[in-house]
Amino acid sequence: MDIQIGIIGGSGLYDMEALTAREEIIVKTPFGEPSGPYVTGSLRGRRVAFLARHGSGHSILPSELNFRANIFGFKTLGVEWILSASAVGSLQEVYRPLDIVVPDQFIDRTRGRISTFFGRGVVAHVGFARPLCQTLSGLAFEAANALGVRAHRGGTYVCIEGPQFSTLAESKLYQSWGFDIIGMTNLQEAKLAREAEICYATLALVTDYDCWHPTHDEVTVEMIVKNLTQNAVSAQQVISDVVARLPCARPCECATALATSIITRQEAMSASTRQELWPLIGKYLSN
Repeated sequence: MDIQIGIIGGSGLYDMEALTAREEIIVKTPFGEPSGPYVTGSLRGRRVAFLARHGSGHSILPSELNFRANIFGFKTLGVEWILSASAVGSLQEVYRPLDIVVPDQFIDRTRGRISTFFGRGVVAHVGFARPLCQTLSGLAFEAANALGVRAHRGGTYVCIEGPQFSTLAESKLYQSWGFDIIGMTNLQEAKLAREAEICYATLALVTDYDCWHPTHDEVTVEMIVKNLTQNAVSAQQVISDVVARLPCARPCECATALATSIITRQEAMSASTRQELWPLIGKYLSN
């Protein structure tokens, strides 16, 4: 469909107001239903597909998200770049509410979430040392700076299960370990995007200091929603600018992540799984 760019909107970012010539597309995947229809259209002269991560009316918990369907849906639309926006808490004084962080690392504190397309007769192990696309992350940081947003390049995002916020003991532990921001969604998206050979980066929108901070002993939804509203405006501006800056050809290694990662011999692959995964692995298999 010639849609190279995907956008995932998180808490507070349920639409891209600048998107024109809109069309809703319902995508069916072997992994079930995505969070909702993909809204396709034109943004800064480029065709994009937007997905509200938590569904209509913010009705899907982080643990309930069908990450595989969401990313696979983008893949079937032809998407090569995904820029996501997510609300996060700050674990360090330097990251203030309303700042944007473009992280470069993850720590996994989730439990039992499915974060691979593989299995069921096909095995692959992708490299994940640098889990976010450096090209896309760099463009996101540059765009934020150009727009005068207080932005930070790099940092570690610790992904927790939720939906509860951290206990004070957990928050202090993560802060003492030197983690930078805390959220509930981005890690699985990044893992699956890498398997799908899609460039992925995140705009982490700081809504609050987590409860480790002496002036934020209790994180409330009211506090977060207030900052989300302001963050969403900044995020839309940054995303639009990134879309305009994206090159047509990808210079990074994300596009060939599976080239040396598939372990299973073709003749040993499950026929049904091979068919399901064809959009991902087909270019590496003979007919």
